[in-house]
Amino acid sequence: METENKNVCHDCKKEILIENEEIKNGVYLEYEREDKKINVFKCNDCFEKNKVLANFQPCEVYSRVVGYIRPVQQWHKGKKQEYEERQEFNLPLENI
Repeated sequence: METENKNVCHDCKKEILIENEEIKNGVYLEYEREDKKINVFKCNDCFEKNKVLANFQPCEVYSRVVGYIRPVQQWHKGKKQEYEERQEFNLPLENI
């Protein structure tokens, strides 16, 4: 079993114990993304809380600032703070 995060839990980074190819305190997960396989371990505690693999690839977020749609990652500190403080407004369907 080849993994990106060798013998540690993907979520909490706790060491995963393996003896004679048997996993003692966790599970081995394999996911496919495009043509690449992603292999990770999760400890039993983290697997019970959430069986889904999250945060395994970076996600680029785009938003509008001053009329242009740009990646939030490229914004300066002030605009990033403004983005974090934004509140979403949902218009009730009956008003549409």
